[in-house]
Amino acid sequence: MERISTKMTGKKERPIKVVQFGEGNFLRAFVDYMIDIANENGYFNGDVVIVKPIEFGNLENFHKQECQYTVQLRGIVDGEPKRINRVVTSVADAVDSYSEYEKFMGLAKLDTLRFVVSNTTEAGIVYDASDRFENCPPTSYPGKLCKFLYERYQAFGGDQKKGLIMLPVELIDDNGIHLKECVLQQADNWSLGEDFKNWVKEACVFTSTLVDRIVTGYPRDEAAQLCEEFGYQDDLIVTGEPFALWVIESEKDISEELPLPKAGLPVIYTDNQKPYKQRKVRILNGAHTSFVLASYLCGNDIVLESMQDEMILNYIKETIFEEVIPTLTLPKADLESFAQAVLTRFNNPYVKHALLSISLNSVSKWRARCMPSFLAYASKEGKLPKHLTFSLAALLAFYTGSEIRDKALIGHRGEEEYKILDDMAVLEFFAANSGKDAKEYAKAVLANQDFWGQDLTEIPGALDAVAGYLTQIRKDGMREAVRTLG
Repeated sequence: MERISTKMTGKKERPIKVVQFGEGNFLRAFVDYMIDIANENGYFNGDVVIVKPIEFGNLENFHKQECQYTVQLRGIVDGEPKRINRVVTSVADAVDSYSEYEKFMGLAKLDTLRFVVSNTTEAGIVYDASDRFENCPPTSYPGKLCKFLYERYQAFGGDQKKGLIMLPVELIDDNGIHLKECVLQQADNWSLGEDFKNWVKEACVFTSTLVDRIVTGYPRDEAAQLCEEFGYQDDLIVTGEPFALWVIESEKDISEELPLPKAGLPVIYTDNQKPYKQRKVRILNGAHTSFVLASYLCGNDIVLESMQDEMILNYIKETIFEEVIPTLTLPKADLESFAQAVLTRFNNPYVKHALLSISLNSVSKWRARCMPSFLAYASKEGKLPKHLTFSLAALLAFYTGSEIRDKALIGHRGEEEYKILDDMAVLEFFAANSGKDAKEYAKAVLANQDFWGQDLTEIPGALDAVAGYLTQIRKDGMREAVRTLG
């Protein structure tokens, strides 16, 4: 079978406008996918060069198929399960920053270059004082970027028009702000001069972004079958869900230079991404955390089963629409539209998202994702949110066990064992306390300020409500407790 190539795809020559640090599935199914659509619709006319920012791994498959690859989006579209295929032609080349260092640094001198995209994981945007300018390349991502920008600064004599726009998608708050701080720290450490630092501050733009799309990656078990369907060999297939959202916060308006919304793409330019982050964390992530533990103890194993369980589905809907949305600041219509999209995503028949996987570190997740809604609702309404309060009792029921084995607390669903994974101090706390009577156990958990940053027993009625729900769960089982919750 013929391998996918530029000859097959008819790829057009376009100027290089984007350098992308990271060759992973997410960037290829999200950023490069969007740029490809913008190119096709005549709004961008620019290509991407991928840079491999780490030493291990290789780019062999990229070179074999001239950086052409297929994205298959799978999910519910207009009420029907669909698979949508797209051959992405927006990537012009892939460069190894270590074995092809000179070629990598040569990209900094491209007159057409305007954007830098990165996804170097949450640990990538970290200042490393031990990094050296003489390294080819520097070890850290901020070090590589700093030296890359310095190369450009020198090549164009500090021309203010030759600054670059940074679009980091690493999953940390204010990713652009932190990246800029790291680059400037590195410039100080390397004594690159005030003129260069001022060029970075004034000529370059560091956006902070929020991204949202589930990318399930290379479909190893189906790859051969998919290639038969496509009619060509593709070793870089990427699968993901149809839903996508890219919120870009910038001090300067870059919407005309990167006019993705004009191409019909789900990109929002804003001077404040925080309400959108709050919406995602509280509705999408908060819904996950609020129902998965109860659903698992009801006998379900994946999110899709939970959506097909009418009782759990009603629980999810009532949590989101009655208890979370009333506490958020964006317009209600926007919040409800996003919530409906979340429910559609949860119901994706192509994604087998294990509840036990989502249960990892549920204590800190409940604090970050559910507690803000819980507290805001109680303050606004003068009463406890029923479903969110129950979700805390469900957490206590799930985190019940006395034996720690292989760095996991062992819980039981009927006769079946399951592993509770969290920080060891958390697991040791529950091992010591979960065998107590319901009220004593609930009091120990709610009063633990290391967990919540405050004493939740001080919330009027919280201790009695959580202890009451836990008592019912222990007596009648989780399914009956959820059913009587209404």
